[in-house]
Amino acid sequence: MISLGLERLLQNPPARLQNKRLGLLCNQASTDRRFRHSRDLLSRAYGERLTCLFSPQHGFFAEKQDNMIESAHMTDAVTGLPLFSLYGEVRKPTPEMLEHCDVLLVDLVDVGTRVYTFLYTLAYCLEAAAEQGKEVVVLDRPNPLGGAAMEGNLLRPSCRSFVGLYPIPMRHGMTLGELAMMIKGEFAIDCSLEVVTMDGWRREMLFADTGLPWVFPSPNMPTPQTALVYPGQVIWEATNISEGRGTTLPFELFGAPFIDHQEVLAAIAGPPLPGCHLRPLVFEPVAGKWAGEPCVGFQLHVTDPANFLPYRTTLVLLQALARLYPGFALKAPPYEYEYETMPIHLILGEENIWPRLLAGEPVLEMEAGWQGELDDFARLRRRYLLY
Repeated sequence: MISLGLERLLQNPPARLQNKRLGLLCNQASTDRRFRHSRDLLSRAYGERLTCLFSPQHGFFAEKQDNMIESAHMTDAVTGLPLFSLYGEVRKPTPEMLEHCDVLLVDLVDVGTRVYTFLYTLAYCLEAAAEQGKEVVVLDRPNPLGGAAMEGNLLRPSCRSFVGLYPIPMRHGMTLGELAMMIKGEFAIDCSLEVVTMDGWRREMLFADTGLPWVFPSPNMPTPQTALVYPGQVIWEATNISEGRGTTLPFELFGAPFIDHQEVLAAIAGPPLPGCHLRPLVFEPVAGKWAGEPCVGFQLHVTDPANFLPYRTTLVLLQALARLYPGFALKAPPYEYEYETMPIHLILGEENIWPRLLAGEPVLEMEAGWQGELDDFARLRRRYLLY
């Protein structure tokens, strides 16, 4: 059985927390295996020493639906503690926020994809802790995509944003605790950092193997199956293709009114797309892109998670739709507070991938081109693996 970092902290409190004031970065998904929230458990264990709370993108209750929809500071109704939003007027804790605590505990559910912003909220917390002499303790949780497979190109400096600050691949195969250690070690963030590791988690485990309940960390991440497709399907956010927001299957569904099923299937017949099945359908979003209009598209069923390649799959689909349909379009900025760089470059992490796709370069050739840097990243990350 897996013991989460949260559960191990409560079983064996680190000596360094003695007599320290504690802050907690969390959201509604930050629970133990019995659905008890970390803020409640820590409040019970530490009493008045838990002094403040922080929330990431989407708000404490994961109620904010989309990018650049901010949440406000508030008072937590359960504990009466101040709850500071790190996706509002600021994304990095201010000195005034952190003066409430000596140690910041971080208990967030991550989804194993470079563009998911919780990682960068953690990174900004590490920076603020270094600047203000605070300690950070990450309560580690599983990567729902497992800790073995990696996929994709590394982020280029020209595409740095709140959906990508560091040269890591789209699917990185690391836990949030391991990423915190790597960010501190590789990017000269001189803060006090401890990771409370899990017990029983193995790198080959997907979320379905953990025996843990899934509590959605953001409103469009309802199931572990969503997380499996997200490293590729998130790319649709940069286009006018619906990524399934406004349906019950975000990211698993994608489409637009101008698509033809058979044309798409014929266009992607060449490169191998293992571990999945594209099932033709029509869906009608109630919100977001094409709200109220029938979208011709597909449900992406993952049939073999161990061999599924989410990034390759969506790149192949992206290339096909862009070349087939004059109605296909890229979204203009802003995207995640970047007002000049195109969202497609921010998400793909490199400015030359999109023009190469448009020119018809095979995705498998592009993969071969970035395999060397992916191998370099694999060697680098070994220094920071905790499991």
